[in-house]
Amino acid sequence: MNAIHMVRREICEIGRRIYQRGYVAANDGNISVRVSEDRVLCTPTGVSKGFISEDMLCICDLEGRQVAGHLKISSEIRMHLEIYKLRSDIHAVVHAHPPTATGFAVAGIDLTQCILPEVIVSLGGIPLAAYGTPGGPEIFEPMRPLLVEYDAVLMANHGVVTLGRDAMDAHFKMETVEHFARIALVAHQLGSVKTLDPKHVGELIDLRQRFGIVGRPGCKVDEGVPTPAPAPTEESLIQQITQQVMIQLREQS
Repeated sequence: MNAIHMVRREICEIGRRIYQRGYVAANDGNISVRVSEDRVLCTPTGVSKGFISEDMLCICDLEGRQVAGHLKISSEIRMHLEIYKLRSDIHAVVHAHPPTATGFAVAGIDLTQCILPEVIVSLGGIPLAAYGTPGGPEIFEPMRPLLVEYDAVLMANHGVVTLGRDAMDAHFKMETVEHFARIALVAHQLGSVKTLDPKHVGELIDLRQRFGIVGRPGCKVDEGVPTPAPAPTEESLIQQITQQVMIQLREQS
């Protein structure tokens, strides 16, 4: 089996994984791999990633001109092409809508706090890019300054994009983003998010340098972000009112 056939199989496998895990619904999302200096193998438009087959994949050049494939390429492939032009070290892009991470994007909350060692080493953090209309050049412009350094970005009111040295690398980063988002959400629900201290963060940054991982921006170190107090229940309101009435009666007596 030659290299291009292996990449086709890998793209289809990733499509099934992100569909089965609920990272995409219906025909959402797209996957691409740069297979040569000016050729990109990508998923087509209008096809569920959970049921995609190798013969459905398309090839286009870096200007978005389709050169192979009987199905039409997605308009969002232009976002992938801009990433390849921006980052010569990147050879694969995955775009999906994992629910928890996308929830953070809709809420306008990034995932850049220094919480999990694995995320600090592999991604540094996941910043939030401002909204851009899908299908056109405006979707990429808010992401451009972030993607110069970051390999994963939340897209406001849209989803997540991850970059990798190959297809599986980009896919695993998508898994890491959603895993991080789920843990961060639970921590918020429990009352606070405790970040690692600067000393430990520095040790992790040294560790990734020893692993040969470069170009990962740092994360935010703070005292955690407490979540709002839960709304009072009917019983607690009655108790508060009763206490206030009793205090007033004592003061009047």
